[in-house]
Amino acid sequence: MIAVLFAISVITFAIFNVIPNGDPAFRLAGHSATPATIATIRHEWGFDKPVYVQYEKTMEKIFNGTLISYSTQTNVDTEIRHDIWPTISLAVGAALLWMFFAICLGMYSALKAGKISDRFLTALALVGISMPVFWVGALLSYYLGFKAGIFPNGGYTSLTSNPVQWAWHLILPWTALSILFIGVYSRLVRSSILDTINEDFVRTARSKGLGQRQVLLKHVLRNSLIPVISLWGLDFGAIIGGGAIVTESVFNLGGVGQYAANSIQSLDVPPVMALTIFIAFFVVLFNTIVDIMYAWLDPRIRLS
Repeated sequence: MIAVLFAISVITFAIFNVIPNGDPAFRLAGHSATPATIATIRHEWGFDKPVYVQYEKTMEKIFNGTLISYSTQTNVDTEIRHDIWPTISLAVGAALLWMFFAICLGMYSALKAGKISDRFLTALALVGISMPVFWVGALLSYYLGFKAGIFPNGGYTSLTSNPVQWAWHLILPWTALSILFIGVYSRLVRSSILDTINEDFVRTARSKGLGQRQVLLKHVLRNSLIPVISLWGLDFGAIIGGGAIVTESVFNLGGVGQYAANSIQSLDVPPVMALTIFIAFFVVLFNTIVDIMYAWLDPRIRLS
């Protein structure tokens, strides 16, 4: 994990600072910066020093919390810390929602493989996969939020201030974000169960007299979840790192994704650099956690 993060930091630094035909100080300062501002940035970031010194100063600013946005003149680390909680709330709720329904629908579809109910769920999953998140979010926000007034039309309430309003404000974002993933993961669960259900260890469990429910939950589903958990770890890490940009923007949650979108729109390089490292960290972290979970799901993977 450490090696991957180091490689990503080097690539991020190279993309923003050492690409040819461009002054990194000018890119950081923006097109409207004065020559004095550009000269100050060049000195602060060490752009007049060797490349390894530039890399050291860049990473130092990112990791010690001294990175300043040249568009808003605010501390990037402070902004990320403030915006991370709406994103975590959105990601955790949506991830639990899509995994629960994906496992239930995928298992049912696998047990009814080839029947009308299986074909109906397959078509339903394709519909969910085909609907863009921004379109689903806009429909939910308009009809259930603005027109019907059942749910709040956007905004975010912190969990500590009011847990009920926190969940009430996030029901529509959770639903909009999870619909796509439910379609993808239910198909993956179905396929994985069908591949596992006729394995030798499953037939052995049945021959020992274990009930159908025990065989399905303890042996079939547990081993079928390994590829599902792999994909889930990557998607969950990406969402926390800002992968839910569209969802946060539609519902005005003010999370990391929305902060990233605003920074990209204003060509504010320092936040984009920090957010790139931030996103990479969560993707790598949860991928590592998933690797560790493999040993619990399948004891054969454990080191002897």
